[in-house]
Amino acid sequence: MSTRGSKVERNSVSEQPHELAYKARKEGTSKDKVEAAKKAAGSNQRKAVEGKLNGKK
Repeated sequence: MSTRGSKVERNSVSEQPHELAYKARKEGTSKDKVEAAKKAAGSNQRKAVEGKLNGKK
């Protein structure tokens, strides 16, 4: 049974414009930088993207 807002959804950053805008606003950056961080991280996992945005490995 699937529930709304499952853990899989909470741990990733999707390609949806509203999700990119939310993450950019939360991190104080632009949507383009969030997309670039996703590519650089090679993942859509929230922790990996945040790490790239904050300049970590």
